[in-house]
Amino acid sequence: MTLAGPELKVGDQAPDFDVVDSSLQKVNLEKTGKGVRIFSVLPSLDTPVCDAQTRRFEEEAEKDQNIRIYTISMDLPFAQTRWCGNFGINKVVMLSDHRTGSFGENYGTLISDLRIESRAIFVVDADNRLVHVEYVKEVGEHPNYQAALAAAKAVQATHSAA
Repeated sequence: MTLAGPELKVGDQAPDFDVVDSSLQKVNLEKTGKGVRIFSVLPSLDTPVCDAQTRRFEEEAEKDQNIRIYTISMDLPFAQTRWCGNFGINKVVMLSDHRTGSFGENYGTLISDLRIESRAIFVVDADNRLVHVEYVKEVGEHPNYQAALAAAKAVQATHSAA
């Protein structure tokens, strides 16, 4: 599949984006805050790997309240809300890229032909720098959860010590 947008790398400035939350309010990079953030990008919550990915990050969000985790997909906000309600997901924040596709275009995750996101993980520090980037090559494979979480915790520890 051909992905639209750049392939980002560790050290790059995190690009801005224009998505919507569950109440249809616009959210951009600035509105996600200044702390450590994980952007968990996936094709659709209604698939087994995406389901497992979001549940895994929900478990981590429950353990560490200082790392904010966002799941980003092309799913409509209504579908995201329904899915979260069905499975008790309330720590991970759902964001929908369905309106503009700007997250996918700016982060290099938009599969243009299908208008869905590919699977990827981005960890962003308090200065909006990418400290971990993983583009999962096969959409049916899991990301390296441990690597993303280790990067988030390392940068969180560095900022806490400063």
